[in-house]
Amino acid sequence: MPYILPVKGVMPEMGKDCFIAPNATIVGDVIMGDECSVWFNAVIRGDVNSIRLGNKVNVQDGACIHATYEKTKTIVGNNVSIGHNAIVHGCTVEDNVLIGMGAIVMDNVHIGSNTIIAAGAVVLENTQVEAGAIYAGVPAKKVKNISESLIGGEINRIANNYILYSSWFKDLPEEGK
Repeated sequence: MPYILPVKGVMPEMGKDCFIAPNATIVGDVIMGDECSVWFNAVIRGDVNSIRLGNKVNVQDGACIHATYEKTKTIVGNNVSIGHNAIVHGCTVEDNVLIGMGAIVMDNVHIGSNTIIAAGAVVLENTQVEAGAIYAGVPAKKVKNISESLIGGEINRIANNYILYSSWFKDLPEEGK
């Protein structure tokens, strides 16, 4: 059963048709939209500040979303994939973004729409990530502009696939929910 817990009397809220893996943790001031999924061992900690997820956001296995007390909240737009073991901390992520596996996004980062943060990239505090670009490296830098086929293809394909994957778990027995 997922760990969905209140913090200071505030309970997380989920939209319609969301999948929360049995060992995911979601606490406190977290509001997520429709068709979101939070996968195995993922943590969304709205204990020290608020976290908002749009529609069709997938938080993949082992990812962590958090914020900084009295400083930064985390806002994630629609159609966003947060890859396995990524850390998203106190930042704003616009729509149609792929944050790759193991990437780290720090406080006060603003990621523009239609963007890919490459696997393993570290986006340093206060970075403004240009919309429509691919950022990679440590620290993350713009590598190139993203093609329309990647925006319409890869980013959407991954977000939509996670809705499909979620559907496979709809018929879990009660003890697995």
